[in-house]
Amino acid sequence: MGAAAPRARTRINLKKNDTVTVVSGRDAGKQGKVLKVIPEKNRVIVQGVGFVKRHTRPNPQRNIKGGIAEREAPIHVSNVMAVSPEDDRRTRLGAKLLEDGRKVRIARRGGEVLDK
Repeated sequence: MGAAAPRARTRINLKKNDTVTVVSGRDAGKQGKVLKVIPEKNRVIVQGVGFVKRHTRPNPQRNIKGGIAEREAPIHVSNVMAVSPEDDRRTRLGAKLLEDGRKVRIARRGGEVLDK
């Protein structure tokens, strides 16, 4: 019985502060901003989506109050899609080389540039 096989890592085209919509799961249809990307686990944390309850023990040294806290849990990147800034609908992402040599991400739906 050896160690678990290494997880296949896919390229995540989403970045922090991208607006995404949840495609499947209990929060399907919700939109939010990407707070954190976790590429080694193929997951993203989206603002206002995928809440879990955390039971925390009070720790006076760290000034932590005990109780039940709600926070966003990571969700798999395959369950979210980027939102097109033009018409607020979900879209796939592509890449484009600009005249000045920069490589930027574009929305496939409208063709507008996502990177500033």
